[in-house]
Amino acid sequence: MSEIEKIQRGRFIDDLNFDDKGLIPAIIQDEADGAVLMLGYMNKESIVQTFEKGTVTFWSRSRQKYWTKGETSGNYLKVKEIYTDCDRDTILIKAEPAGPTCHTNKRSCFSWQAD
Repeated sequence: MSEIEKIQRGRFIDDLNFDDKGLIPAIIQDEADGAVLMLGYMNKESIVQTFEKGTVTFWSRSRQKYWTKGETSGNYLKVKEIYTDCDRDTILIKAEPAGPTCHTNKRSCFSWQAD
């Protein structure tokens, strides 16, 4: 028996626990090998857009606007699966990257390791 519970999309979104700014962290993972590619923040509308477009869309906290990863670089993140954790306060998106994810042109934004 699988531990994965399938939840209808509307209920999935409605049951999320957003912070006091209406945001939730979203971890993006490469669906092919499980590598963590980046972390961004989403609000309800960016999650709806992500489901509808099939590409990851975030809410930019610094620019105060929606942005779809890859809209300027072409390195889109094609959504494969979307999960939430047991507390419903974090999203995990398994995606197929179309190129480097980080703005530094690295595969992952998590490319620096403490020594």
